[in-house]
Amino acid sequence: MIRVVELSRRYGPVVALDRISFTVEPGEVLGFLGPNGAGKTTTMKILTGVLAPGGGEARIDGRAADGRDGEFRGRLGYLPESAPAYPEMRVGDYLRFVARARGIRRRDVAPAVARAVERVGLGPMLRREIRALSKGYRQRVGLAQSLVHDPPILILDEPTSGLDPNQVLGIRALIRELGRTKTVIFSSHVMAEVQAVATRVIILHRGRIVADGAPAELGDGGRRSLIRAGGLPPAALAERLGGLPEVAGARVVDGGVELEAAADGDAARAAAARAVVEGGGELLELRPLAADLEAIFQRLTSGAP
Repeated sequence: MIRVVELSRRYGPVVALDRISFTVEPGEVLGFLGPNGAGKTTTMKILTGVLAPGGGEARIDGRAADGRDGEFRGRLGYLPESAPAYPEMRVGDYLRFVARARGIRRRDVAPAVARAVERVGLGPMLRREIRALSKGYRQRVGLAQSLVHDPPILILDEPTSGLDPNQVLGIRALIRELGRTKTVIFSSHVMAEVQAVATRVIILHRGRIVADGAPAELGDGGRRSLIRAGGLPPAALAERLGGLPEVAGARVVDGGVELEAAADGDAARAAAARAVVEGGGELLELRPLAADLEAIFQRLTSGAP
């Protein structure tokens, strides 16, 4: 759905993007991480045609996102960090205006607005002026305007910025639900948010991609696992598993034994399961351990080795 090849952008002497390349497949929820100035917003603005690339290209569903042909814009919805709106307009009037501006036929405007309103939970606010809404509801208005034409791709820049914890949980749930039927890119500074919502993560630093992968595998390739077994004391289990050729190390942790695979995480987990059963134990739990995104982020963006 999205293809970026050698994308570059400068602001005078400052390199905002340095020849980045990536693709986003249908149904992926991609979390963009990076410190301020890393290039996240610049990338999103290029993908939506707000900025022209300095080099390389970006394509949206096969169409060039270069601003010369606006047809690609119909394939995506965009929520900037500060949701744009006319504050003096009522919510319903504003969404009807956006629908018409998006080219939706007059007879189809009402059902299109109704679908977007229901999806983001704005029903009680339709007659309220936008300037009278809380930050959370203004953000929902921004999401509704990005959805009103039912695009297959959503690009959301800091969608939970400035929201209270309850509002954040609501937006996270909405993004997860949207990801079932749409391709979503969203940026955030909150590691827990990305880990909870994204199926894939890209970390940008100084205009370059420094990490790209599923949250559970980022940083260690999915090689760490937790295993719990009945009938075998944790210390004995760790000793037994640590001697397997597929396992590089095993240590007792609160609740079980943490494994580190020698190479392939799946092979290590399969060997560990066999070892428990052959040792007379009962396998109670065996699962990959999620990577510590915060630690990975700090290591990749702080200059530490």
